[in-house]
Amino acid sequence: MQSLCHRLLSLLFVFSSLQIHQLTEACSCALSHPQDAYCNSDIVIRAKVVGKKLMKDGPFGTMRYTVKQMKMYKGFNKMQHVQHIYTDASESLCGVKFDINKYQYLITGRVFDGKVYTGLCNFNQPWERLSLAQKKGINHRYQLGCNCRIKPCHYLPCFVTSKNECLWTDMLSHFGYPGYQSRHYACIQQKEGYCSWYRGMAGRDKTTINSTDP
Repeated sequence: MQSLCHRLLSLLFVFSSLQIHQLTEACSCALSHPQDAYCNSDIVIRAKVVGKKLMKDGPFGTMRYTVKQMKMYKGFNKMQHVQHIYTDASESLCGVKFDINKYQYLITGRVFDGKVYTGLCNFNQPWERLSLAQKKGINHRYQLGCNCRIKPCHYLPCFVTSKNECLWTDMLSHFGYPGYQSRHYACIQQKEGYCSWYRGMAGRDKTTINSTDP
């Protein structure tokens, strides 16, 4: 009888371990250029996370982060000021974890029932880790390209199929993601109606490149 109990406990342990392993791999996100993350978000802010509270709802609960908003870049039509950010408490369900009183974060998210929700599939980064081009993109450049389409290229050959597309080739680099285009370029709609990659330079902030570059 004692041996049978040990076997049952062992089986339960293995089963629970498999469940935990499956849960930790449950969150899967497609790669997204920061411009797409900006354009597809309801809210884009820079904020410092100053507190958190676990809300007892759902199987794992929801984490409510209290933030001190520094600047809003997008979302004025949704709300004027963000005080709380909601995310799933479980990382396996794409919940994101923020450090308290450590960084100013760029936070992107969607609005549901008057609340801002974000997760691992959203673009959330410490502000100091963003490149200068990404900061300028968040400030104004990305908005200029929200009518453009950033087309990922995973395997060669890749081609643009319309004038509003920019070919995103970061995934082809052995350096991986985030790559050079993600950190330094924005896909901007030009006066002629077509879209092309754009990089502002320190001295001359008007450099337009071909839609297949870099």
